[in-house]
Amino acid sequence: MAPLPSEILGRFNLDPVLMGILLVVAGLHVRSVRQSGVARYVAGGWLIAAAALISPLCALSVALFSARIGQHMILILIAAPLIALGLPQRELHRGVWRSWTAAIAFFGLLWFWHMPLPYDATFASTPVYWSMHVTLFGSAILLWREILHHSSEQAFGALAVGVLSSMQMGLLGAILTLADRPLFAPHLLTTQAWGFTPLEDQQLGGALMWVPGIALFLWTSLRSLQRLWSRLAKARPA
Repeated sequence: MAPLPSEILGRFNLDPVLMGILLVVAGLHVRSVRQSGVARYVAGGWLIAAAALISPLCALSVALFSARIGQHMILILIAAPLIALGLPQRELHRGVWRSWTAAIAFFGLLWFWHMPLPYDATFASTPVYWSMHVTLFGSAILLWREILHHSSEQAFGALAVGVLSSMQMGLLGAILTLADRPLFAPHLLTTQAWGFTPLEDQQLGGALMWVPGIALFLWTSLRSLQRLWSRLAKARPA
């Protein structure tokens, strides 16, 4: 049920199965990297992911499309890159194919789950709802692993993947922001209690995807560009 403003602070998602899975997966991951310098980032990433899924934000995402997008952006743009820092680095000869596979998977899943019919289906089925979260979050982690873990030889591919990921996320956010009518039926009757019309709620959600998504992926692209430039400078004859 969509929460009302007066009850939102008490609407934590204390599903024991969810909490148990998060605890086990996060614990095993942090343990596997405890000897490295990224353990604190990995732990922070899993704590942020848990907060997005357990806090009242999860309940608010039933009432507001913008809250659902905010939840997704926390998982995709904050938790996922921190967790990806603790994943093994890719092999050099497989790097290009893995990068593009991860980028295409993230692109397809992001657009699929933010189309009206699949989005509406997440409100009618618990397995579909969790399939959305698992596939979006998982594909984002794999994409960030490819963007963050690369050598100077792989910098061009990482640069292209980062730029295209920024463009496609920005395009989807722009479409949602500039739409002239609300697209998502589950929120047609749930936004008024929060002071939004359904269209205003959708526009806010689109903006949350549009601006942060472009900014963070472009930042990582500039990071890859710097590595590529450094490699070219070293290869230049004196």
